[in-house]
Amino acid sequence: MTKEKALSFEEAIEQLEHIVDLLEEGDVPLEEAINIYKRGMDLSKVCHSKLQAAQEQLVQIVDENGELKPFEMKEEE
Repeated sequence: MTKEKALSFEEAIEQLEHIVDLLEEGDVPLEEAINIYKRGMDLSKVCHSKLQAAQEQLVQIVDENGELKPFEMKEEE
């Protein structure tokens, strides 16, 4: 498992926030800013992947027999 995949969603978001702060300050040399930006993009992909996985889990529920089935909202009449 890669280092990025081992991060929790919260850890990845925290690192992204730090990267944004660094880049917004504008005191970073260009080459370093590019590397920091690339790291941010990698973290963004990790977050997106984790959110997609969570969404897929949320669209299914376990029924009374312990089987997964799609979650359906019944409209009120």
